[in-house]
Amino acid sequence: MNHEIESEICEISVDPVKVANGEVDDDGRSRRTGTVWTASAHIITAIVGSGVLSLAWGLAQLGWIIGIATLVIFSGISLYTSGLLAECYRAPNSVKRNYTYRDAVKNYLGGRKYKALGLVQYTLLCGAMVGYTITASISMVAISKSNCYHKEGHKAPCKYSYNPYMMALGIVEILLSQIPNFHKLSWLSTIAASMSFSYAGIGMGLSFAKIVSGHGEKTTLTGVEIGLDLTAADKTWRIFQAIGNMAFACSYAAILIEIQDTLKSSPPEQEVMKKANTIATFTATTLYLMCGCLGYAALGNHAQGNILTGFGFYEPFWLIDLANFFIVVHLLGAYQVLAQPVFGVVESWAGNRWPKSKFINDEHHLGIGKNNSKFSVNFFRLIWRTAFVAMATLISMAFPFFNEVLAFLGAIAYWPMTVYFPMEMYIVRKEIKRGTICWFGLHLVNLVCLLAALAAGCGSIQGVNQALHTYKLFKFTQ
Repeated sequence: MNHEIESEICEISVDPVKVANGEVDDDGRSRRTGTVWTASAHIITAIVGSGVLSLAWGLAQLGWIIGIATLVIFSGISLYTSGLLAECYRAPNSVKRNYTYRDAVKNYLGGRKYKALGLVQYTLLCGAMVGYTITASISMVAISKSNCYHKEGHKAPCKYSYNPYMMALGIVEILLSQIPNFHKLSWLSTIAASMSFSYAGIGMGLSFAKIVSGHGEKTTLTGVEIGLDLTAADKTWRIFQAIGNMAFACSYAAILIEIQDTLKSSPPEQEVMKKANTIATFTATTLYLMCGCLGYAALGNHAQGNILTGFGFYEPFWLIDLANFFIVVHLLGAYQVLAQPVFGVVESWAGNRWPKSKFINDEHHLGIGKNNSKFSVNFFRLIWRTAFVAMATLISMAFPFFNEVLAFLGAIAYWPMTVYFPMEMYIVRKEIKRGTICWFGLHLVNLVCLLAALAAGCGSIQGVNQALHTYKLFKFTQ
């Protein structure tokens, strides 16, 4: 884009009568209807991805003590910094709203920081969408392989190309991407969130059944032991990767402000958002601990990166198929939750750049079904979102090792988005003076998270290096 993306914060003429009647909010926009439960559903959909099934692998690298402690600590840090970020939804010394994370950083910190934040945020979100397409296709292939193994035996050469599944996912995502905004997305988030509990529950159930049957594998307090199959260097890289995976599993700062902007004005948005943060983080952490611990106890130090798609379990095949189907449905919803901020910033820029363009700004209402339910179509939204999803799908097919790249992007984005910017904005908002106990405490947490992000980044670089020697462009068959 040749022109700088404009902030969504702009002066809108507000009709006090409409505000009093509840037709619009205090900023002149359509009345927000979000609640603590819809916000919690959005958060859970975003953070409880199929990565929950890889936590057994993380515990296998770190061991029982350090693994559980790491997960709990990063969950606590994420909850705390998310609370700080929720405080910054309103602009400093004003009732004006910050509609996006980027708006908040611009109004609190100014300078070039908001540009850096925008680059990191939207790169991460775009990368996550590509990663989710790959991950969903892996689950779809796992269903085909599960059925093949059931018919032909566990030693059968069951191999499938991932590309047809990625194309099918892309078509579905193009249709779902026409949901206009976060306000209309609550139903999909609710379905997706329920799916995450379903497949995690199946993973836990299979793990528990293996444990009580007496077939649980060997576990250790310090994780996988160095020996003939594992060098000290490889152990170190794996530890770094596991720490990064656990830190990223708890982070959702990239979409927090956008979710908060869906909430009703009363009670105050920051209070409701903090409750949603608590509910979602407690729920996700409990799920993480149960799934990770049961998976590790069942599969031991040989736990795969995903206990369902890695075939830590083969039977009952129909239950594994069902769990992988739930993963696909969940990732379809999570994709849209992460896509909305990206869609929104481009459409806001285009609307500000060409305010009189009917192609960009006009909504065309269509009646659908017997009840003549109205569906809104915008031509610019239709074309641009379709092109974007198609490009993301193409990248997924071209770079099958993109999940390793995504781990690197996550390592880069975790510290500034989850820790640094929320703390810096909070310091400005509360006018915390340099050198006070509170100031030192915030910067101590900041430093610890920076070191963790650097370690995770080093581990992810090693993962990318290995993937480059394993995969080929447009060739993803397993």
